[in-house]
Amino acid sequence: MAIGTRLVSALVAKANADKEKALLTLDLLTANAVGIGDHSFDDFLGDAEKALSLLSDADDRLETIDKYFKTAEKKTPKENENNK
Repeated sequence: MAIGTRLVSALVAKANADKEKALLTLDLLTANAVGIGDHSFDDFLGDAEKALSLLSDADDRLETIDKYFKTAEKKTPKENENNK
């Protein structure tokens, strides 16, 4: 596997891991709120906001990787130059 391909693969894996972490956190906060009984509302809301930001960031990274790296493999060199 080429270094560039491995790098893109690692970036995708990290973004997917962050996405899963955020979804798990939001699931726990919405489905099992009893498990976090010693949190104040501000802590609860803050944790939800952090998870939502992580989810949004991960989705943005995956979209960017797909736009600039995954689709670049399918285009001709001329088409890649036109997108810069």
